[in-house]
Amino acid sequence: MSAVASLPGGLADEAGRNMWQLAWRRFRADRFGVISAVVVMVGLVMCLASAAGVIALTWNLEVGPSNAPPAWWAQAPTEAKAKGSAALQVRKATETDIQDPIGADLEAAAQSIGRHSRQDRPPTATDITDPIADELAQAQQAVRRLTVATPGLVDATLWMGTDKWGRDVLAKTIKGAQTSILVGLSAALLATLIGAVLGAVTGWFGGWVDDLGNWVYNVIHAIPSILLILAIAAVLGTKGEWAIVLILGLTSWTGVYRLMRGEYMKQRQREYVRAAEAIGASAWRQIFVHVLPNVSHVLLVQFSLLTVACIKAEVILSYLGFGVPVDGVSWGTMLTEAQNDLLVGKWWQLLSATLAMSIFVTALSLLTDALRDALDPRIVQQGEAND
Repeated sequence: MSAVASLPGGLADEAGRNMWQLAWRRFRADRFGVISAVVVMVGLVMCLASAAGVIALTWNLEVGPSNAPPAWWAQAPTEAKAKGSAALQVRKATETDIQDPIGADLEAAAQSIGRHSRQDRPPTATDITDPIADELAQAQQAVRRLTVATPGLVDATLWMGTDKWGRDVLAKTIKGAQTSILVGLSAALLATLIGAVLGAVTGWFGGWVDDLGNWVYNVIHAIPSILLILAIAAVLGTKGEWAIVLILGLTSWTGVYRLMRGEYMKQRQREYVRAAEAIGASAWRQIFVHVLPNVSHVLLVQFSLLTVACIKAEVILSYLGFGVPVDGVSWGTMLTEAQNDLLVGKWWQLLSATLAMSIFVTALSLLTDALRDALDPRIVQQGEAND
């Protein structure tokens, strides 16, 4: 009988599997973790589809009347008329749709000048000209297009309504998710990279390197995070997604640094590190090849936590006016607009932005907890001891 077969129950099943295989097995057993992973993946797929122009391509176009309430099904034009809707109604355009407010005065002036000028010379067509004739013609064509060619403004199905500019709130929410989620992921990746490298180097070498790293950490950590973020945003003086990524990445690495420094100080005394040093492995190879895989679960959990924090920070920055530019959209800019909409009783833009953000952030937080439980071997050992 082999040694593996002689092991009891669960130990026999886990024998011969590496750390990642065991973590994947434990993660699949967590039902809430799997559901959260599906929600997060759906959100990421929607963001990539929006970035590729597959969905939410017309988020910045007028698709309905201003501040139209949510409509879950298409409404026929006759029903809209019966209800006395103030929206645009499909009817035949007439010549009285656009009238020249000074046309009668211009005509009277032309007749008067014509009477006075008949004594000297015959009147010409250039005596009196309408200075806004071209603009009036364009306005008439626009009204005809709105009233005849685009009945979709009446019977469009807008699940989350429109904003004050007539733009689809649902499309804006999807486009805003692209900005907020991708900015959060990029900023969390940058902060995790900075904190991991600095923490690994200072925790491994110690001495003056550790003292320098601790001094930088204490300076950054002593300043309140929101004040530091606003100060860097004011110094940069630029807006945009990459500016937000840079700001959040440079201010959010302190937690990762503290944890990685402690992990490397602890792992440096382990037997496998001593064995790698005995066979002649260099310090950098020991740091990134031997020790890093054994602390990767800490990095993964910290990356997930930082993603949630950076998404919230992006919303706050955009809300305060330091985020995306005016021609862009994010969950933060939608909340800023919703603040003014609430004063006139328009609540659907606030509901759409907060609902999308809460669903994604909650799913990501639950996924973080599931990953921590699956990747941390100490939690597994405690569970087996209790059993």
